[in-house]
Amino acid sequence: METILEDQRRLHEERERLIDLQTKELLRKKPTTKEQINSDHLVKLLWDKYIESTSNLINFYEDNDGLRKKEIQLLSGPNEYSEFNSRLKSIITYHKKSNLSDSANISVPMSIEYDNLIKSIQSNDDDAGALVNFTDEEGFGKYLDLNELYQKYINLKGVDKINYIAYLSTYDHLFKMPRERKNQDYSRYLQALFNYLFDYLQRVKPLLDVSNEVEQAKVEFQTRWLEGTFPGWPKETTGALTKTGAYLDLSSYSSWEELASLGLDRLKSALMALGLKCGGSLQERAIRLFQTKGKRLQDLDPSLFAKSQNSKSKELNDKHKDIAELEAKVYRMAEILGPQRNATIENVQRKQALTPGEREQEEEAEIVAEESEEEEEDDGIIYNPKNLPLGWDGKPIPYWLYKLHGLNLYYNCEICGNHKYRGPKAFQRHFSEWRHAHGMRCLGIPNTAHFANITLIEDAVQLWEKLRVTRETDRFIPDNQEEYEDSHGNVLNKKTYDDLKRQGLL
Repeated sequence: METILEDQRRLHEERERLIDLQTKELLRKKPTTKEQINSDHLVKLLWDKYIESTSNLINFYEDNDGLRKKEIQLLSGPNEYSEFNSRLKSIITYHKKSNLSDSANISVPMSIEYDNLIKSIQSNDDDAGALVNFTDEEGFGKYLDLNELYQKYINLKGVDKINYIAYLSTYDHLFKMPRERKNQDYSRYLQALFNYLFDYLQRVKPLLDVSNEVEQAKVEFQTRWLEGTFPGWPKETTGALTKTGAYLDLSSYSSWEELASLGLDRLKSALMALGLKCGGSLQERAIRLFQTKGKRLQDLDPSLFAKSQNSKSKELNDKHKDIAELEAKVYRMAEILGPQRNATIENVQRKQALTPGEREQEEEAEIVAEESEEEEEDDGIIYNPKNLPLGWDGKPIPYWLYKLHGLNLYYNCEICGNHKYRGPKAFQRHFSEWRHAHGMRCLGIPNTAHFANITLIEDAVQLWEKLRVTRETDRFIPDNQEEYEDSHGNVLNKKTYDDLKRQGLL
């Protein structure tokens, strides 16, 4: 039913709606990491559809098959009215044959179609809104999950057995690995590390062109490899004069017998320096070396050279280059994922400091936080089924913090009018606050340190009576406790002294 021009119009409309949806999605506030990642994936999905629509539109405009030009000629030619009538007739015939009661035959406007698409993607029922999957350890893009790669690393031959936190800090310090230990097992570990980081980066940052970052890393690697400045791989000098072994000046030797007196090891070293075969008996080595006297290497018999040395060296160099290229890619991935690595180290250190009970409480708190985020309504009503206190951000505090401060415990104070205090900290603080002081004043009792932790009126009254009796007992009475001394040195209290003095007996 649709013509080429109608298809072009539809594609133009689709591109405009896709740009509008991307703009709205980028401007929408995303308070959590999960919403941010889902939003980025949604924008990536819309962008891919935009590129696909643009490509189809270009194909229409190029008109390689000539159908668009033919259709325009039919509409603008001398028989445009007859063409219009024929198309109108085909439309009427189509609707007569079609069952309009069937919803499949009703065309849905593009605006409604895209609105339904966004709503279905953004819905959070049963994680339907998650456009990408993460493991529990990754925390939906917050942390790295390198446990499996850590096990592969510590099983490599010759590496130091470090803990997981040290591995997280140094997994990209590949230049510290000795060159002779970078074997096939190391290459397989490196490939697995790169594959994980590449896949994780695509999931965390879908709007980043990860493939382009890898290509840039490869270009930079090629330059540094040729210059010999790539970390962990210093440039090796290669050529005819830089082979393993020590050269020997043959000008002072007139026969191979004199060379044989140098011994097997010295002859082998001299042959290796020239790139010649170094095997055989003492006589064979001496004769082979003496044949090079006064000749250039190019003039020697090719059978004297070690045939497979150059090919093996080239093959080994290619293997080393492939391993070094993988290292360059890992360096680039680790550089981009720096914030996630720092967050992972902090998270692992925090979890290691928790007891099993605290870990369970933290998991419960995370579940409660996720539920509150998912079911929070637009009218500002906060989902708080456990009646947790609100924090500085206006949201319920974590459940583990709620338990840590003992906010699940309530303390009743009868002196304060049976007022309940939440948590031991608030309970201890209330003894110096106005409510408790007012209650003590009403009882006629001073609010001193003697009555700390006293919450019952009966206990406070009994303690006050006991304190009063003690005070009366300890009160200073001058007649009984003030002492005097007579002329004979006798010590008397004030009352006795005054009586004897009045009687003249002193």
